[in-house]
Amino acid sequence: MPSRTIHTGDGVAWLHGAQLGPEHAIITSLPDSSEVPALGFDGWRAWFSDVSRLICERLHDDAVALFFQTDVKREGTWVDKAYLVQRGAEAAGSACLFHKVVCRAPAGLTTFGRPAYAHLIAFSRRLRLDVAKSTADVLPTLGKMTWARAMGLDACHVACDFVLTQTACRVVVDPFCGLGSVLAVANAKGMDAVGVELSRKRAEKAQALTLPVKRA
Repeated sequence: MPSRTIHTGDGVAWLHGAQLGPEHAIITSLPDSSEVPALGFDGWRAWFSDVSRLICERLHDDAVALFFQTDVKREGTWVDKAYLVQRGAEAAGSACLFHKVVCRAPAGLTTFGRPAYAHLIAFSRRLRLDVAKSTADVLPTLGKMTWARAMGLDACHVACDFVLTQTACRVVVDPFCGLGSVLAVANAKGMDAVGVELSRKRAEKAQALTLPVKRA
């Protein structure tokens, strides 16, 4: 059976000390500014890109990092988290392998606070993809969410299927795992999983979460 290990603690601190090899892929969503209010908004923007850089730097050259992020509208302005992630990844010397749009609401629907789509973006320093194995750039559904800040399960399956079919990575790591949606999907597909979660209560739920297998 595939394994799942959940560490209770700070994901950034864990990344600094983690030993990650070519078998490790990171799939994660970085916290929104509302989750780290002590940083202030400008501090959070810098932190967001710095952590994106750290994630890409800590991985093996042939491994991949995937980020699932939803932009926010703040005081009449748009905060583009994809840009913040790409700024950090570029500083780490990582190239963008794909940038998918994940529909959170039907096309044509007006939304407030958050846009009707999310980003799913993949990076690697050395891995390059076979164009013949390309997959859809627009995902029509986010999928069920295990909690309000979760990565939708349809997006989790797409991310894990990519890791399983187009990389040599077989351990999925999420340093900000929440309730462990992507880790449970990775396990369901036969991959080992490692998560880090600051909340002990959420970490316990992430350890216990099980999901049915959904084939690619």
